[in-house]
Amino acid sequence: MINTIELFAGVGGFRLGLEAVNSKKNEAFRVVWSNQWEPSTKIQHASEIYEKRFKESVHSSEDIAKVIESDSKLIKSNSKSKKLQIPPHDLLVGGFPCQDYSVARTLSNAGGIKGKKGVLWWSIYKILKMKGEDKPKYLMLENVDRLLKSPSTQRGRDFAIMLSSLSELGYAVEWRVINAAEYGMPQRRKRVYIMAYKKGTSMYEQIEALSSPKKNKLFDWVSHSGIMNAAFPMIFDTKPTDDKLEKELVKISENTDKYNAKNRPFANAGIMFKRKYFTGAGKAKYSGKYETLGDILLDENEIPDEYFILESEKAKWKKLKDGKSEPRVTKSGFPYFYKEGPVTYPDALDRASRTVVTGEGGRGASRFKHVVETKSGKYRRLTPIELERLNQFPDNHTKEASDNKRAFFMGNALVVGVVEKLGKSLAKRDGL
Repeated sequence: MINTIELFAGVGGFRLGLEAVNSKKNEAFRVVWSNQWEPSTKIQHASEIYEKRFKESVHSSEDIAKVIESDSKLIKSNSKSKKLQIPPHDLLVGGFPCQDYSVARTLSNAGGIKGKKGVLWWSIYKILKMKGEDKPKYLMLENVDRLLKSPSTQRGRDFAIMLSSLSELGYAVEWRVINAAEYGMPQRRKRVYIMAYKKGTSMYEQIEALSSPKKNKLFDWVSHSGIMNAAFPMIFDTKPTDDKLEKELVKISENTDKYNAKNRPFANAGIMFKRKYFTGAGKAKYSGKYETLGDILLDENEIPDEYFILESEKAKWKKLKDGKSEPRVTKSGFPYFYKEGPVTYPDALDRASRTVVTGEGGRGASRFKHVVETKSGKYRRLTPIELERLNQFPDNHTKEASDNKRAFFMGNALVVGVVEKLGKSLAKRDGL
């Protein structure tokens, strides 16, 4: 059994995916502790949902920074009676908040690893550092793919800092950008998934063997034999590139020759071992069934009236979803043309949906909200249950919250099926 802690847990997407791997005969994953805390809000809505769905869990709704500080003090005190909040664990999972990397922010405003949310990466680092020799065997992390090219002025700097930090702690790391729809799931949600293996694990030793001067086949782990490729196979038509990370983080930050606005040192798949990394551009390899937006919709008769768009409002919706080309002026007074392409209106039902965003809730017209046409020719928004289904959550997983909050949760969530596939692959290699 792989004892797991879930950080930045939201409403439990990682947990749902990992527990889906379990069977009556074999409990591969057990979540022994979780944490969810949203700053600047009195009511911790996501945390409340988590506790209601997972009643047997040991869950924390305290600022993770305070939890780490408290545990660190206990460790330094050498108290024999100390009881740490963060228990021993084999696997740490988390989709650390990504607002500083998200495409929802303009490039100029993407603060990256130094931003208000980006700094939460360091919470993960501090936990690993604090645990010392008892740090987890494995990491499974998720973020927007923008992370690989953040910040805008130094493409790849933030990811390089993360990789170098994990190398310092004794981890081999692989990453892969996974678009859930390309592997048959009902939503076009593209995210980078990161898996790390501690020195001493069988996975680390296998990677080390591939990296030996005699073999020099480190990228084979990415393209053929690795855990992520077993779950989400890719085809690589070109040779990977390789490079070595600077040991000192300050040197990464100062290296504007390598990390600049034009360079993109990290492709959509890669591996890092002892600061040397190989990276290449891969395409999804999948031949199974594809689930569509139409497949997850409720019957028209089950839809409350407030989700239907009035005839008088259709033109407003269409205008917002149409393409734009209009003159604008920068803050410095430089004129330019702002352009954006059209958004399909209504959304196509015969393919996977667009990415669910946090602003899907509410009646107001929006460029980004999904709109579908019913069999009777009416236009409507998606219900919370349908948004849950697009992320492969159980129906009404978030039912205690308002519709707007439920949409917000799903906009921040991950596609559960991705985690399930990665979990199956990890459990198999772990011997479970």
